[in-house]
Amino acid sequence: MLKRHSQLFLKLFIINDLLVNSVSFMLAYYLRFTLPLVPITRGVPPIQPYLPFLLYINLIWLFLFRENKLYEPKRGLSRLDEFFHLFKAVSLGVVIITGLMFFYRSFSYSRIVVVYFWVINLILLQLSRTLVRSYLNRLRRRGYNLRYLLIIGAARLGQQIAAKIETRPGLGYKVVGFLDDDPAKQGQQIDGVKVLGKTDDMLKILAGNGVDEVIIALPLSAHEHMLRLINICQKEGLRVRIVPDLFAVITHQAEIDELDGIPLIGLDKTAMEQMGNRFLKGTEDLMLATLMLALLAPLFMLIAMLIKLTSKGPVFYKQERMGLDNRAFMMYKFRTMWVDAEDKNGPCWTAKDDPRRTRFGAFLRSTSLDELPQLFNVLKGEMSLVGPRPERPHFVKQFKAEVAHYMQRHRVKAGVTGWAQINGWRGDTSIEKRVEYDTYYIENWSLTFDLKIIWLTVWKGLINKNAY
Repeated sequence: MLKRHSQLFLKLFIINDLLVNSVSFMLAYYLRFTLPLVPITRGVPPIQPYLPFLLYINLIWLFLFRENKLYEPKRGLSRLDEFFHLFKAVSLGVVIITGLMFFYRSFSYSRIVVVYFWVINLILLQLSRTLVRSYLNRLRRRGYNLRYLLIIGAARLGQQIAAKIETRPGLGYKVVGFLDDDPAKQGQQIDGVKVLGKTDDMLKILAGNGVDEVIIALPLSAHEHMLRLINICQKEGLRVRIVPDLFAVITHQAEIDELDGIPLIGLDKTAMEQMGNRFLKGTEDLMLATLMLALLAPLFMLIAMLIKLTSKGPVFYKQERMGLDNRAFMMYKFRTMWVDAEDKNGPCWTAKDDPRRTRFGAFLRSTSLDELPQLFNVLKGEMSLVGPRPERPHFVKQFKAEVAHYMQRHRVKAGVTGWAQINGWRGDTSIEKRVEYDTYYIENWSLTFDLKIIWLTVWKGLINKNAY
């Protein structure tokens, strides 16, 4: 249940969006007809026929924003995620408005005004919502509009949640304590958060601590216990969320089937295994890789020239990697090491200050520019722009035996970049965490998710402390 302050802030977002829509539409009209980039051939029309569309825009935008969850109290929503939601909602709204203008024959509306409105509206909505969220974050750091959390489970997962909340005060969450049935933890302080009691004490603790939300961080084996706790939360009108341990249960998308009237739920079907989604992702790879290669051609030539000038050997380096369905392929990179780099020790991880690197190769690796030739692998259909990073057969064999669920990564094409990489899990880092992030990507794939990862790769992934 939302607090009174949350309802007030929801109204603040709605008012902000309605005002931005009005300003965007007026700016689009005046930019088109007072500062025309495209010549005006039919004279300047009056603004009055355009004004009724403001009402349609505001009504349609409110509906689309609600459907895209832009009015839900998501305190942890990143600016990039919010922009993608805005882009989707505003773009669909512009299509609807354009259709309405087309069917309204009493007046000829300028399509350029609509294009201007689309661009201006996206920019102003993102800027204004960023300012509103910054203001709310400042208020929450000062102790206003807080939501009080009770975490059930004081083991590793529960502690991780509490630690994340502690590092993000702007989210406006405060952990009142843990509940845990371990007798040794009763009354203990764990990283500054007290274990208030056992789960049987839940009703008493809820009554005395002003709890707004409950987070359940228990192992899957406690599922019957979870149902009882969820029932208590629902009776008390509290929001309850469950945080599963990814390695306790793999969150595959369920596929429902039937065997002579008996429902069967399959847990091994991923979004990218559906034919329509494979076609969408393949089209995305082909179009974006072609565009990137065309735009980056001068950079390719410059890098090739510098490689030849600074060391002996070929410009490109080919290395066997494992991809979709465990099939081997030759992955392309700009050469960053001396030609005989692995003759002595065989396959091994690149280390910090690795003596096998050339001087220019060290720069290419630190900026990830050595990965650019993999765009050719994408065009050949061996890789995707986004996906789990491919490993060498030597390491795949090793990790397959040591890391649970490692081979799930090979159910999709390997990627030039990936969700694990932009979150820092690349190079000589935890393979378990890399598998965790790759699995999350596979199970939550969408075109929007791919575009987000590509953008973050360019925005923050160019320089990486783990890229040696």
